[in-house]
Amino acid sequence: MPGGRLTQAERQQIALGLADSLPYAEIARRLDRPTSTITREVMRNGGPTAYRADLAHRATQQRTHRRKQAAPRGPQALPQPYGRDAEAVAEYQEALTTVFMTSGLPKMMARVLGCLYTTDTGSLTASELAQRLQVSPASISKAITFLENLALVRRERDERRRERYVVDDDLWYQSMIRSARANDQFIETARQGVSILGRGTPAAARLENAARFLDFVGEALVRAAEQGRDVLYTRTDTTDVPSD
Repeated sequence: MPGGRLTQAERQQIALGLADSLPYAEIARRLDRPTSTITREVMRNGGPTAYRADLAHRATQQRTHRRKQAAPRGPQALPQPYGRDAEAVAEYQEALTTVFMTSGLPKMMARVLGCLYTTDTGSLTASELAQRLQVSPASISKAITFLENLALVRRERDERRRERYVVDDDLWYQSMIRSARANDQFIETARQGVSILGRGTPAAARLENAARFLDFVGEALVRAAEQGRDVLYTRTDTTDVPSD
């Protein structure tokens, strides 16, 4: 965590900021911390409505104590290519998971997606995911089904006929198109309501304006996704670093 671990005084400031309905970015600015640090701290300790500074501090101390007692497990223990710091990778994966959670994904689904995105291959089997995340295969199966329905992962078979779960560039395009079309049913239903409620009435006008707005934004998103699709396949220059 940049700047060291949060102190109890800082956690009290976070609690006060949440009580004043301050955004995470403003709380982070006042503490001179990254916004991701504040977001992760709040989300792992009950969320903005249930966060308690003393409980959060105690929970962190208990986690630290358990880590010292237990043998290394999960992502922290995995060898890292390209000379990466294993602990830094684990911290980043947790931060990425938190971002996925704040965007609306349940915790397990966010953990699976974060795990997949921090692998160089962009794909893992169910057993590999279960081992890395230290969860049951049933939890992985449920999470993958959920993510598949959102077009955030896809399945494929490798040369050994094992099922692999994959994140690749085109999934962002497919997910954006799905998001753009998510309101189509509401738009259609709202327009049906206009004739039923009477065009020109306040209720009908409200529905008609909502339908027009969502239709406009949806079409704009589709056009932007189509125009920007090539960006997903534009490779930036990378420097090859030998692995340890």
